[in-house]
Order: sequence, then C-alpha cells, then structure tokens
Amino acid sequence: MTDPVAPTGAAAPPDVAQTVRSRPYLSALVLAALLGIPVSAIAYGFLALVAKLQAYLFTTLPSDLFGGSAPAWWPVPWLMLCGLLVGLTIRYLPGNAGHSPALGFNAAGGPAAGRDLPGIVLAALATLGLGAVLGPEAPLIAIGGGLGALTVRLAKRDAPPMAATMMASAGSFAAISTLLGSPLLGAFLIMEAAGIAGATLSLVALPGLLASGIGALVFVGLDAWTGLGTFSLALTSVPPGVSPTVASLLWAVPIGAVAALLGWGVRWVGLGLRPMVHRSRVPVTVGLGLLVGLCATVYQLATGRGFPEVLFSGQSALPGLVANAATYSLGVLVLLGVLKALAYGLSLAAFRGGPVFPSMFVGAVLGIALSSLPGMQLAPAIGTGIGAMCCAMLRLPLTSVLLATLLMGADGLPGIPQVVVAVVVSFVVTAVLPTPHATRLAHSPEPARRRQSPG
Repeated sequence: MTDPVAPTGAAAPPDVAQTVRSRPYLSALVLAALLGIPVSAIAYGFLALVAKLQAYLFTTLPSDLFGGSAPAWWPVPWLMLCGLLVGLTIRYLPGNAGHSPALGFNAAGGPAAGRDLPGIVLAALATLGLGAVLGPEAPLIAIGGGLGALTVRLAKRDAPPMAATMMASAGSFAAISTLLGSPLLGAFLIMEAAGIAGATLSLVALPGLLASGIGALVFVGLDAWTGLGTFSLALTSVPPGVSPTVASLLWAVPIGAVAALLGWGVRWVGLGLRPMVHRSRVPVTVGLGLLVGLCATVYQLATGRGFPEVLFSGQSALPGLVANAATYSLGVLVLLGVLKALAYGLSLAAFRGGPVFPSMFVGAVLGIALSSLPGMQLAPAIGTGIGAMCCAMLRLPLTSVLLATLLMGADGLPGIPQVVVAVVVSFVVTAVLPTPHATRLAHSPEPARRRQSPG
C-alpha cells in the first residue's frame, strides 16, 4: 500500500527490519567489527605520535637546551615550520589535505579517497604536533572514513554506495571512539553533523556503534600495553555541582550571547583570511604560523604562565585550567581567552584540524571568567561556557549540550538547564548574525581537489 504522506515520486524509505535480516547487512556488521580493530589502532598510534612530538619539541628539547622551561619566543620558529609543512602539503599533495576547518565541522561529505590520505595525515600531524590551535577529531574522522571506504573498494569494486557509506561511517566512529570521553558522544557528533536521520540512521549507526565499541576496547588495551594513555578527554578535578537557580538560569542568556559573538569573531578571522591563503598558500600559511606563535609569546611574557595554554587544541590544558581555576585572575583569563580565540581563528584559516577542542577550551575560559557573577557558581558557569561556545562554532546544539554536560560528569548533571538555555541562545544569535565575509566567501570557494596525473 502506498504511503499517503510520501510525496509523489519520492523514493520509499528502506525497510529496516528486512535490511537487518539480509545476509549482506549481517556481513557488513561483521566487517565493521573487524574494521574497528585496525582503524582504532591506527588512530591510537597517530594520537600517541602527536603527543610524543608535542612533548619533545615543547618540553624535553628546550629543557635540554636551556636547562629549564622554554623561553617565551620558543613557539615562533616551530609555528613557522608548521605553516611551511602544512602549506607545502596542501599545495603539492592531492586532496587539499582534507576539509578546511574554517568552513565548520563537516561530516556530511563523502569519504576521503585513498590517494588523499597521505596529505591528510601529514598536514594534521604538522598542525597538531607543532602547535597550531586545532583539534584531532576532524583528521581522525577523515582517516577512519577513508580507510573504511578503501576497505570496501578493495574487497569488492562493484559494492553498492550504501556499503561504502556504512564502512566509512564505521571507520570514522572507530577512529574517535574514546577521543571525546565516550564512544556514544563521538558517534552522536558524527551523526548530527552529517544530518543522518530516519531509517538511514538505524542502518548506518549500527555498524558504526559496533566499530566504535570495538575501537574503545582497542584504545583501552593499547593503553594497558603501552602505558601511553587513552587520549580521552576527561577532567581530573571537577567543581561540585549545584542545583540551578533563577539567577544562574538568567545569566545563561548573556553567556550564550557572548559566546555567539566571540564565535562570530573567530570565524570572521578564519574566513576573512582564506582568500589570502588561496592566493599564496605557502608564504601566507607561514605568516599565520608566525602570528599564532607570537600570540603564545605575548601571553607568557604578559602573565608569566606557560605558552602551551595558548597553543594546541586545548585538550591537554583543559583539565589543568578547570582544576586551577581559582589561581587565574580576571585579567589573565581575559587575555588568555582573547589570544586563544585569535590563534584559533588564525589556525582555522590555513591549517588542518578540527574545531571542537579549541572551542571547548575558549568556552571554559569564558565560563570561569564569568563564574563570579552574582548567583553564578563555577560548575554551571564552565558548563554553560563550553556548551555555548561549542554551539557557536559547530552549530550543533544537541552535541554541544552533551559535550558540556558529559565532560563535567555527575557534577554536570544539575547544570543541564543552564547549559540548554545558553546553547539555545548561542544557536539563535549565531543564526541571526550574518555569515562573516559571506560575499567574499561566495567568490572564494575551497579549491577543487587535485588529481594525480595518470601514471
């Protein structure tokens, strides 16, 4: 019988029960489980290499050279080298080294082609290891999705498009299975960003969730074997949760609005610089690396605190920021927020990485700075700041609420009402504000992917 609600000529939605009972789908579940093992191991190795590179270049090497902590100027040459390596990778390797983070978090495009994966890996490794202010989630999703699709193409060249989509999703799920603290949260991020819904959600999510669960076990097993860590976002010390009050709910409104304006400013910097980057990729990217390094140098000289708080994704620095929130003066927090946001915008313009973790760090700084408002407490202030800033940058309200509340653990649960209010306000204000440099952006699209010449 024809569905009277379905528009004329519309394709009928897949029969979930029939599809799940089919042999090809059951085979896809088995393949997704098997795929989760090598993909998550590769993701673990990538994150371990980034952590080792950061520790050696910014802690061990300056300690050996100077007999103590690194001087304030230390990040500048490394960020310039970062710009050189990333610029050359994007310029000369196929695939543009992945998706530009200035355009926002994107999981709806097709999986990366196999020939694009080396460029994605090299650009992300240089970006993350040498100090640019971006996170690892987008490269890992691209790498996992590309490996999943490549597996399908190698196993069966005439496989239907749905099979490649399912395996690409499974690879992406496995690659970030523990990065955000929970396999479920990583899966939710990908599904909301990709706009997957309806029957397709169930069919695509099952292999992905299975691969994600397997990937989480692999991460835990590799941590036990190597002792390198699980590379999962977690706060070592969380301020005690408090019940919501009228005052804290009311303060969530301006916090959401401020986060939206701050996020607009970050995107204004990132999108405004993209035409310059496209006209002269390598020298402009080196120059942007110089500016990011100078932001970190200025922070250390002005505050006496270490420059790593301005650099990197913020994933490693966030637990210390929250645990030692009381030791930061309002002036230091304002300077840290401004310089981190500026370095974030500069990194969005030319480097390759994800926008999630820097937005969480900037949101936490915003929340701590405003936690002394009358009637506001530290725990809900941090939660509302993180949720509102994530929403301003990602424009994914449901994921933003989950990121803020799950990160705070059990102490974050009482603050859910404030987080929801702040996220809604941030989403609405962000939607009302004009897109930064919309006219220029329309005339300066991302360059087409480069194709390797035959042979």
